[in-house]
Amino acid sequence: PAHAMSLRNAMYSGVSGMSAESRALGVVGDNIANMNTVGFKQSRAIFENVLGDAVGSRDAIGSGVRMSRTQQIFAQGTLLSTGQATDLAMSGDGFFVVNGNVDGVRGDFYTRAGQLSVRNDGVLVNPAGLTVRGFAARPDGTFDSTLSDLQVPVTSLPPRASTRMNFVANLSSAATTPTGAFSLSDPSTTSNFSTSMTVYDSLGNPHTQSLYFVKTAQANKWDVYTSLDGGFPPEIDPITGLHSPTTVSFDSNGGLLTPKTIATTYTVTTGATRDLTITVDLNNSTQFGNSFGVSSLSQDGYKPGTLSGLTVEADGTILGNFSNGQSRTMGQVLLTNFRNPNGLVSVGAN
Repeated sequence: PAHAMSLRNAMYSGVSGMSAESRALGVVGDNIANMNTVGFKQSRAIFENVLGDAVGSRDAIGSGVRMSRTQQIFAQGTLLSTGQATDLAMSGDGFFVVNGNVDGVRGDFYTRAGQLSVRNDGVLVNPAGLTVRGFAARPDGTFDSTLSDLQVPVTSLPPRASTRMNFVANLSSAATTPTGAFSLSDPSTTSNFSTSMTVYDSLGNPHTQSLYFVKTAQANKWDVYTSLDGGFPPEIDPITGLHSPTTVSFDSNGGLLTPKTIATTYTVTTGATRDLTITVDLNNSTQFGNSFGVSSLSQDGYKPGTLSGLTVEADGTILGNFSNGQSRTMGQVLLTNFRNPNGLVSVGAN
């Protein structure tokens, strides 16, 4: 009987080894099968020996082995470029937070997989349809402190009327005063220099604002005429009945004295909700001996635009890029971490 029991124990031990190794091969097979699964963390089998006698027995004989559990290895994976702007990856520890229903359980879940897309309502989701959590952006570009689903706008970015035009240029001190009075119909011979750029009214309609510079007979002084779409603003000299220019002056070193800005108001006929008032900022303009040249010309208005793409910064900030060249902060992706990632329970679907 003792011999038979030993033989039986030996058989049980051998069978337990085959069973444990079979389960371990299953772990290896699962790792291989998921070699192209984004965010997948490989597992390893944890074995433990089995004793058939009471705890503490010095003559205890092993009764084989069993696989007690699997342990996920949370090592850094390889970062890959996919060409998809909403595909995210993190370097180092952490998890994306997603929310939704998984096998009847609703709540927040955590994942390393950053294959994301934009749902038809603008919400950022993963392939399983779980919404990505983060902090929504306020109009001033800061972020809410309350966690919410991240959403990008599906409507157009409304237009913004131009209010300021920044102009930095050099007006040549060698220029001579034109012989005739300035005329919009013949600006090439009645002004010394000119420049123009596109501005926008409250409906986003484009207009061309032009600046004309005329050297006066007085030293270091210039008359500046402004026009919109080839017409003067309604600023008429009550004595002459003509458009009044703004006279700017420079010091003997070529620096701008006064005025630093020129305010103009135009009446537009495109159905815009208000007149177009633009302040031309001349700061840092000069009058040196070299030729006329514009070093900076910009304005703050824009036409309406539709969302054309997304950019995600290194800190998780999501920027929406619009067809009119504007960009807006949409929100920030939240990353969270755990002291013991191995304490998490895998629920499948990455």
